Amino acid sequence: MIEDALAALRDGRFILLYDFDNREGETDFAIRADAVTPAHIRQMRKDGGGLICCAVAHEAAERIGLPFAHSVLETAGVGVRDHVIPYDRLNRSSFSLWVNHASTFTGITDNDRATTINEIADHVRRALAGERTQFFDEFRLPGHVALLRGSDGLLARRCGQTELSLALAGMGGITPAIVVCEMLDDETGQALRKEDARAYGEAHGIPFLEGREVAARWPGTVTGVAAPAAR
Repeated sequence: MIEDALAALRDGRFILLYDFDNREGETDFAIRADAVTPAHIRQMRKDGGGLICCAVAHEAAERIGLPFAHSVLETAGVGVRDHVIPYDRLNRSSFSLWVNHASTFTGITDNDRATTINEIADHVRRALAGERTQFFDEFRLPGHVALLRGSDGLLARRCGQTELSLALAGMGGITPAIVVCEMLDDETGQALRKEDARAYGEAHGIPFLEGREVAARWPGTVTGVAAPAAR
């Protein structure tokens, strides 16, 4: 199934990516950022319902100058308290900044978000090619697209949707900027069950992939995904 998922990513099509039973237990839409269209944004917000984010590889984030959100708050002198994240061994969010591309209007429409995401992917591509990019000259902050920074070493440090999707980008030889969006359940108010997400994929011709399949193919994956802490 992983080969089907890689082929879909290369072709600019969706995959459904489930993390782990003992982590978030969530399925995300995932698609390469440089292929996103307004129709993809519409499908994610209507059929997914979670937060539409763009994951960026660590090296690209470093070259562009994208900080972690918690670092920005600390630098600003905001007293950020360390809280235990029950599903994450590092207890650290991968959130960076929220941006709109300067060419957009409100930034929230399907067209505007697709434009912002496409432009993020272009900056990632150019940064990794050794070009100097002026990211903050072209993007407004705050905006409506959440940026996520991948961990240095990816699955060797953290096994979240950010790292799983970027590992797949590495395997597929595509620009490591991947859009992800959680699938939520309209009835329960929780994450969509894995079985229901798989059925959605079958009905719509979208490959369904589990994190354990990605981890098995990625050298140096951290062993033992953190189980939820006792409460």
